[in-house]
Amino acid sequence: MNSDSTSKKWFGRIPLLNPAKGQVVREAPGEGKGNWVGACSAMYDDETGKFYLYFRYRKPRGQGRGFECRIAESTDGINFSDIWTANKDQFGTSSVERGSLIKTPEGKYLLYISYVDPADSRWRIDVMEADSPSEFDPAERKMVLTAPELRLEGVKDPYVVLIGSMYHMLISYAAVAPVGESASDDDLHSTQDAYNTGLIVSATGLATSGDGLNFQWQGTVMDVGTGWDAYESRVTSVVYAPPVFNAFYDGAANVEGNYEERTGLAVSFDLCNFERTTPNGPALVSPHASGGLRYMDAVPMDERIFYYYEMARPDGAHDLMVDVTER
Repeated sequence: MNSDSTSKKWFGRIPLLNPAKGQVVREAPGEGKGNWVGACSAMYDDETGKFYLYFRYRKPRGQGRGFECRIAESTDGINFSDIWTANKDQFGTSSVERGSLIKTPEGKYLLYISYVDPADSRWRIDVMEADSPSEFDPAERKMVLTAPELRLEGVKDPYVVLIGSMYHMLISYAAVAPVGESASDDDLHSTQDAYNTGLIVSATGLATSGDGLNFQWQGTVMDVGTGWDAYESRVTSVVYAPPVFNAFYDGAANVEGNYEERTGLAVSFDLCNFERTTPNGPALVSPHASGGLRYMDAVPMDERIFYYYEMARPDGAHDLMVDVTER
């Protein structure tokens, strides 16, 4: 950002990445649609001098779905080495999805993770606590939020930040749409993914906590839009540029775009109310295949922002990418 931006009455703006110049951090586990690596969560720890990056691997239905999640570390934010791995069997699930990695002021690391609950085939969110990002134990995870307790059809893809002493968790939640009002549980959950039925809408909700472990649901903070994001509006990350929280969100017009979301922009002053600034179309798309570019996370570092994202490549698979953008 130019130093004279405020003289132009530009406040709280951040530069966007260029998808075409991103570098591959991890390649998809196979070729073609349904093979993905991404759904990432990134952070930098100044005490260790390292970046930490959570991501999951996924294969097409019938071949494994979200079969593995990992955490990798890096000193430059570009070249990563894996330090932790867990597979879906350790969660007793058919699929794991996005996680959110954060360090507490007390020096503990928390990993919030979403996966399909075997009890009811709905997505849920749990948390693990460890002294190091390499030491999370799925056997010691604790429940954070489940869909039935909130009278929803799914809760997944957490994004957690600490504001003062309050943890804020932005969540993709599934609620029955008018088209699905007469749907049965079997209609919604027989595939173990209500989000891919066309019978729900996926908006963004907020839960808050004073300790990072016990959360209270606060309700919707960004509903679906009316156009390209009418089926899904999922906030995936925020970058604070005082006084504005700049948000990236995944959007899809209908269920056909559920796995190939593209990225829009929104702003908030309190994380409780988001206003989309891209109502007419996405801000960021892949130059390849479906145009899918999703699950953005961002790590601001001095005069740079490290953007991590999942992006469609020419054969339809998704790679995990990084782009470093000057501020």
